[in-house]
Amino acid sequence: MTIFDLFFSSELPITEGDETRVGYYAGLIESLFFVTEALTILQWSRWSDHVGRKPVLLTGLFGLTLSMISFGLSKSFWGLVISRCLAGLLNGNIGVLKSMMGELADETNIAQIMALVPITWSTGGPMLGGWLSNPHERFPTIFGQSEFLKEHPYALPCFVAAGYCVFVWVLTLTCLEETVNVRRLSKSSDTSAIVDESTPSDQVQDPLTLKQILSYPRVVLAVLNYAFLSFLDISFRALQPLVYTTSIPYGGLGLPPPSVGVALGAFGLASGAFQAFVFVHIYNRLGPKTTFRVAISTYLPMFILFPLMNLSALHGGLNLLTWIELALQISLYVLMDMGTINIYIRASAPNDRSLGATNGLSQTCVSITRAIGPAASTSLFALSLQRNLLGGNLVYVVFAAVTVCTIFVTRYLPEDIWHKT
Repeated sequence: MTIFDLFFSSELPITEGDETRVGYYAGLIESLFFVTEALTILQWSRWSDHVGRKPVLLTGLFGLTLSMISFGLSKSFWGLVISRCLAGLLNGNIGVLKSMMGELADETNIAQIMALVPITWSTGGPMLGGWLSNPHERFPTIFGQSEFLKEHPYALPCFVAAGYCVFVWVLTLTCLEETVNVRRLSKSSDTSAIVDESTPSDQVQDPLTLKQILSYPRVVLAVLNYAFLSFLDISFRALQPLVYTTSIPYGGLGLPPPSVGVALGAFGLASGAFQAFVFVHIYNRLGPKTTFRVAISTYLPMFILFPLMNLSALHGGLNLLTWIELALQISLYVLMDMGTINIYIRASAPNDRSLGATNGLSQTCVSITRAIGPAASTSLFALSLQRNLLGGNLVYVVFAAVTVCTIFVTRYLPEDIWHKT
């Protein structure tokens, strides 16, 4: 909902019409989701190890439905805050979903399955939001007389998203099979004994405690890399709509919301096609570590392209060069890193019964970094503009440096994923 956070924030009285202040509030709203998610996601994931995956998935979908409806009806800053916090508190499904996908996969098809996760993030949502927002203006013959949609210009895309969640909830309830045999789960996960990493996995098939899971260096290494990646990713995605919609004199491109939705939707389609048809071949050819490092390296030119696009727009408006730079940025953001790091996280789990807790631990750490990322990136963007730090470009220098640090951290990953002994 990053793009909605931005558009809502820009129209609320709290910004007082000052474009340079939009970044502060848009980043705050986006970060609150991950703050509340970090407080609960580990508990949801560990609970799924004991009661099964489906109950948690159904709860998460129900919470997301309520949040989307509430978000579409919000007319105040605090309404947006409550909606996002509600989604974070009930969003226990992301770590559980990855656990379930890992349980359905094996070494022969894990890359194909994990490649599907980024597709669902990037395809459809941005384009749908940009296309259906302000429907009374975009489709006056159909919605022009609707006072409700005039008063709630973002209700339609939120309601469509909520309807999709209801549809998926029904499919999950009726068609999805449980991957955890709850009756076989032992209560011995309450033990506090530290398990040696050389212990054969077939001898340790009960859910482990958090302390036990953290005693495995491979878990810590995989989670650390995931946290760095997530900080870069969420910061970039928070800056994207902000830079695209901010007027050219203030460091942006001055694009209208529908155009931003189309641009982000084009990224989603390109990324989805890449994941479906190209990622697996690159992964099999280069291996997980090289694939991950190459993907992380693309963030460097992606951040640098932000000021270059603005520079082109300042001197020639939205000319051909600006659009070429925009297309290049979108093309570079193909999310090979997410599929690869999910494979590392799955492989780092001490045993199959601790996969949910391992994913929950990783998602908790990631939620913390994602809570920091939007607020940090958008606030630094606003601060760079207000104080003209490095010509308003300090934010991009900082994140280029963070990218270099992340590349350094990836060098400690193994060339091949871990195998349970």
